[in-house]
Amino acid sequence: MVHTACGASFRAPFSRKHKLSRLGVASLLAAGMLAVAPVAHARVTQIQILTRGTAFGGHSFAGVGQYEFITGIATDEVDPKNPQNALITDIQLAPKNAAGLVSYQHNFYILQPLDPSKGNRKMMYEPPNRGGKTYQTLNNTPTGTNDPAALTDAATLDDSFLWTRGYTTVWSGWENNLGPLNGLVATASFPIVGTDPNNPVTGPSYEYIVTTSTTSTFQLTYPAASADQSKAVLTHRVHLDDPAVPVAPGGWAYTSGVSAVDSSAIANGAIKLTTGNFVNNDIYEFSYTAKNPTVNGLGLAAIRDFNSFLRFASHDDAGTPNPIKFHVDRIYTETSSQPARTLNDFVHLGFNEDESHRQVFDGMMQWIGAGDGLNMNYRWSQTKRTNRNRQELLYLEGLYPFANVPTFDPISGTSDWRYKRCEETHTCPLATEFYSANEFWVKAGSLMSTDPTGKFDLPDHPLTRNYLLSSKQHGGAGDPTSRGLCQQLLNPLDSAPVQRALWTDLDEWSTQGVQPPASEVPRLGNQTLVPPLPQDAVGFPHIPGVTYTGLKTTRYRFNYGPNFYQTFVPTINPPVITPPYEDNPLNGRIYPSFVPKTDSDGNDLAGIRLPELVVPLATYTGWGLRSGVWANDGCESNGQYIPFQATRAARTTAGDPRPSVQERYPSFADYKAKVVAAVDGLVRDRFFICDDTQDIVNRLLQAGLAAGVPAPGPKDISTAPDPVPACKGRMPANYHYHLVFEHDEHDPDRGH
Repeated sequence: MVHTACGASFRAPFSRKHKLSRLGVASLLAAGMLAVAPVAHARVTQIQILTRGTAFGGHSFAGVGQYEFITGIATDEVDPKNPQNALITDIQLAPKNAAGLVSYQHNFYILQPLDPSKGNRKMMYEPPNRGGKTYQTLNNTPTGTNDPAALTDAATLDDSFLWTRGYTTVWSGWENNLGPLNGLVATASFPIVGTDPNNPVTGPSYEYIVTTSTTSTFQLTYPAASADQSKAVLTHRVHLDDPAVPVAPGGWAYTSGVSAVDSSAIANGAIKLTTGNFVNNDIYEFSYTAKNPTVNGLGLAAIRDFNSFLRFASHDDAGTPNPIKFHVDRIYTETSSQPARTLNDFVHLGFNEDESHRQVFDGMMQWIGAGDGLNMNYRWSQTKRTNRNRQELLYLEGLYPFANVPTFDPISGTSDWRYKRCEETHTCPLATEFYSANEFWVKAGSLMSTDPTGKFDLPDHPLTRNYLLSSKQHGGAGDPTSRGLCQQLLNPLDSAPVQRALWTDLDEWSTQGVQPPASEVPRLGNQTLVPPLPQDAVGFPHIPGVTYTGLKTTRYRFNYGPNFYQTFVPTINPPVITPPYEDNPLNGRIYPSFVPKTDSDGNDLAGIRLPELVVPLATYTGWGLRSGVWANDGCESNGQYIPFQATRAARTTAGDPRPSVQERYPSFADYKAKVVAAVDGLVRDRFFICDDTQDIVNRLLQAGLAAGVPAPGPKDISTAPDPVPACKGRMPANYHYHLVFEHDEHDPDRGH
């Protein structure tokens, strides 16, 4: 037995070596049995291929060859009486076919090597984020490419991470009605419950409205049960803790919404202001009686059953062949933010076991999901919502359990953990839980590795690792020349190189049994995880012009009405809230959470520290505050980039306590040596791969010159650095070194 600090325990799973061996045998047995096993074991009953052809304009990858693309629509059926499906909220109320099964559809997009023998027999599956693909950060390809097969630039394709390695890459819809099934947006079509006009299903629904465009209309997630305005309330406020002021009934009205699927009108599907527009970035809340809830929890079954079909089935019920046809032995997931929270619930609710009791995913790389789940498997759920500071609050996201290992929750009086069900069925995936500092400030990041009382650090689960990317904001790299709505410049730290390294580590863990690096998170025990106040105890310096308030989002156990946590049907929605919102016991019992302690520059001490923190030119934070009339409300997912002063004189004039660039780095050679050593250390710790190192070194050397590092002398110009020591003999074929020394009279290429 392995014991947590708070007394809960979990059974140590069978050895990883044994598990890998068992998985390999199981895959072979499954492939052999499928020839005679009835196809009904796969809950995808029909595959409709919409388009199929050669991808990437015919580009051929060295050693892998060409890829093909396949798009289509899958029809799925689930048995609501099966205990694995019965926990889907409202599944018993959903319309059923003649066989007593619930049917639904979703679309899919597949890229696979045209010659399967040249692939690596591994698949990257991504449940897209609000219908859009987010694989690009991991794959080193341009953002916004929702139709990846349309990429044709040879240099871009040859720099990709997944396709050059022979991965099959797959996406499928799991959220309801984001667009037409025949489009590129990943979407699903789930049944509505209570459509009988003589027996409608109605209930309290809620919309948190913050607009960023000029509009007087807001589309409701669910249509109103009636046009009676006396049964609805619209409020308005500027700051999160301002009193909510009701908008007079004459100031708003119901209007028709528009279906995302076919643009048809939805009666009472939207509200509009009768005079003027919604004020951008102000907070409006709308509480009303809704109708026609959808069975959104089917999205978990859609992920499970489609991947199970691709992995194990030979064909659908009509004989249409499985497009992948046993070409993959392992499936790893790649997620970013919202879908990572989806897969947190997916594992916790037992969906990594298919209906034939086989494991679906071998490994999961969970980027910026942290301790939260998704507002999904509840009546009136809204899957696109996410809770941060003043953003989309009061939706159920922060629901216990938060961690992969056993804990006791004194609020609910229960013991649970995310891996409980899969441990019982031996279907647990390996997992890399990878998250930014922003998740500690505005999500439940610390609850991944502390117990619900906030008193103890938790051990790792043997099949998972937790990694903080220190001082990182949520999502991708921010624009360091822009403040957006925030008080400071946006945080430009980039997660991509670490994602590729952790993916490599995950693959080696799965295929070779090589243990990944130890978890890297702040801990209560070594005092690198602390309360956000007082500021001096956190370590964050007093920087002129930088406001520090210690604002951190609180995780409550909300009151949605009697028996909600048994039925997941709210009778109170939204929960009643009393200002101030944060850390207020009047709003419910609180799960204590903490933030990373910083060094004297304001950069996080614990976690995976990028070279920008080891050899700093600035302070980087995972939190930010709004500017303008919303000043000091949270700036949600954004962090901060606060450059050091270039010289000691400038620092003294500004009253900045942080040493200047000039004081830190007396010469270019000194700075360069420290950068190379920092990059080399991350390679040795297996948080960088060699493919990325030279681009990182080049970028950081240029950034140093722009920030005030002394210009290089003739010796620095004439001698290009070797690869970082850990990568000697292991650099990719396209290894190169080029550095432009701007504003340097010694630069031989200046002006050309």
